[in-house]
Amino acid sequence: MNKINDEYVIIKANEDGVNVIGLTRGQDTRFNHTEKLDKGEVMIAQFTEHTSAVKVRGKATIQTKHGTIESE
Repeated sequence: MNKINDEYVIIKANEDGVNVIGLTRGQDTRFNHTEKLDKGEVMIAQFTEHTSAVKVRGKATIQTKHGTIESE
């Protein structure tokens, strides 16, 4: 299995209007996808050959294989 494809991030919104933004790989980093989550909604995101980073704006719980963090 491709190592990139088995990296997942779970994001649970702790307030309405949490933005989840996927950023591309390559020479120029660009936004490639955005989602808006309301309180209690959960998104499971996967890193791919096109997505190298995820930005979370708003209060959310973020879980990865490395642990859990609360965004402010």
